[in-house]
Amino acid sequence: MTTGMTATRGRFFQRIDSVIDDARAEGHAKERPPLRRNSRRAGSCEASFWRGTSRQDVRKVLMAAQKYERANRAPGKRNGPLGGIALEVLALFANLVNFRSGRLDPSLDYITDKLRRSRDAVVRALKALREHGFLDWLRRFEPVPNDGRGPQVRQVSNAYRLSVPKRALALLGRWAGRPTLPDDDQAARADRAALEAQHVATLDLAGFATFHIEDSDLAKALAQMGKAIDLRESAKQTESQSTSCSYTGS
Repeated sequence: MTTGMTATRGRFFQRIDSVIDDARAEGHAKERPPLRRNSRRAGSCEASFWRGTSRQDVRKVLMAAQKYERANRAPGKRNGPLGGIALEVLALFANLVNFRSGRLDPSLDYITDKLRRSRDAVVRALKALREHGFLDWLRRFEPVPNDGRGPQVRQVSNAYRLSVPKRALALLGRWAGRPTLPDDDQAARADRAALEAQHVATLDLAGFATFHIEDSDLAKALAQMGKAIDLRESAKQTESQSTSCSYTGS
């Protein structure tokens, strides 16, 4: 075999190897599922989505969902608009949520394994909870190292957030209570209370009465009494100082 023929065969096999490598890379790219619509990058979207909560608020969500399910169940039907599996999912989430941060991001595999339910049943339950206002979520993805031609990201578990619609909260009656104020609202109220306390501490009796009494006539009367008391105390102090000076002079 001549040198020219050997070189030609070498180039031919190089091309074959290149085609095979491209096919393998394309195959790996097809194996990785595409990202879901409206997916957000994990670690960059949760801070404004998750909210801190409390055991009491989470319990209200569960109670409201149970009452909502019973109240809207048609006669003779086993399940209402949510379904039994949806209530199981909600109870599981109530045990998983971080009260301080609101973090809640179990995977579908984890949920199906804990509840011993099929994947399709859990997906339908999640959709029902979202449609009726008891749950919301963000789809998320994360970058992955990939030297081939395939996607450089992969889908990860959703970030979930518990909620309760007003129509369901109304079913709790007196158990609904007052909703928990957001952290920023609570901080603003605390600041206003501190400023108010500082202002009240600087008021005389007349100003104190005017500040606290909404009835204008009563406020005026108390203000006049406060002024009289202030004048009396001021006169006593002046008299005491004069007496003290006279003793010192004698």
